[in-house]
Amino acid sequence: MASLLSSQARGNLLPSAVIALLGRQGPTSRADIARVLDVSPASVTEVTKRLIRRQLIVELESAPSTGGRPARLLGLVDSAGGAIGAKVAADHVAVIDVDLDGTVRSSVSYEFDSTVPTAIDRLARLLGAAREAHAGPLLGIGVGVPGSVDSQASGVVDAPTLGWSRVGVGPALRAALAVPVLVENDVNTLAVAERFYGTAREYPSALVITIGRGIGAGILVDGALYRGPAGGAGEIGHVPVSDDGPLCACGSVGCLEAYAGDDALVREAREHGIVPPDGDGRALLRAADEGDVRARGVYARAGHLLGRVIAGVVHTVDPEVVILLGEGVPAWPFWNDGFEPSLRRHLMPSRRALPVVVEPWADDKWALGAASLVLSSPFDSTGATGDQGRLVRVQLAARDRREGEEPASTSKSARSA
Repeated sequence: MASLLSSQARGNLLPSAVIALLGRQGPTSRADIARVLDVSPASVTEVTKRLIRRQLIVELESAPSTGGRPARLLGLVDSAGGAIGAKVAADHVAVIDVDLDGTVRSSVSYEFDSTVPTAIDRLARLLGAAREAHAGPLLGIGVGVPGSVDSQASGVVDAPTLGWSRVGVGPALRAALAVPVLVENDVNTLAVAERFYGTAREYPSALVITIGRGIGAGILVDGALYRGPAGGAGEIGHVPVSDDGPLCACGSVGCLEAYAGDDALVREAREHGIVPPDGDGRALLRAADEGDVRARGVYARAGHLLGRVIAGVVHTVDPEVVILLGEGVPAWPFWNDGFEPSLRRHLMPSRRALPVVVEPWADDKWALGAASLVLSSPFDSTGATGDQGRLVRVQLAARDRREGEEPASTSKSARSA
């Protein structure tokens, strides 16, 4: 696996990287920290002494010994910092407040109209309220949007489903909130969260697929998110699967999403009388759950197309695992009837054993993904987070430099031990 920290970045980023690692994977020995971050044990010892002195981390109980001297575990102090994440949709904004280890402090959803001229002002007010309510150091705010983002550091958004074209979301929010703000495609934010908290911790190269209103992919290569030069990598919902199919929201015809997105599934169900003319996705899923063969066929046909497209992507990016999640996951057993045979049939024989993991879904995962942009910034040795990532690291460094504070609270791990 590629090193998490480049040789040039190690010196300046090591304290922040140690903090973020403990937040991500919990109590860890110094030896394991050195191994994961690919730095010398002596460097880890020096940095962790300073972080303990500054009350950012704390020594916990010893790890069970398999022979020799037991290793002391290090844990994160609660007050080391946290982040706010927001998932923007056309009709609502989900806002989450998390600790550095991803523990959710609060999760709230607000009504939102992305099409009105004051939409960005409303978003800034909602996030401003979350900033004021955040207890302890705030490292920054992450925002996930269903569209293309030029870069996390800049935050200029093209999102047709929101009615946004070249909207400077990042600059506007930074000016209003005076904290670091990172903006990214929402599926990419989920891929980041998977890398730090989910299945992709064990698979540095992974394909993260979401199904629901749209269909997208986040691509992890050697532990890093691949965005493409303009932030548009992973738009598999717009892979053409026919020459003359339904009109897609992107303006083309025959896209995968025009057949397998939520709106497409409901349209097909209405056309065939499976649900009433005003029926929605919940009605379709209910019919499938009740054994309606036609309803199950709608999902199976969508799964067949999805499997075929993912097989092509697998042959292109060569992931170690495919991870599926999103609002459409509750219907996955019916999708899978078409997906599994289609995927395996279209994969080359050498890839047919590729694992597919379906993650359970909760609505706050989108916002946790957005918060993960901030929490992962200390690992940014590629420069993807730009000046905003630097400001996140400055926040950690400023916390590290403080002297004469009240005794730090113990870590959650220490309290539960």
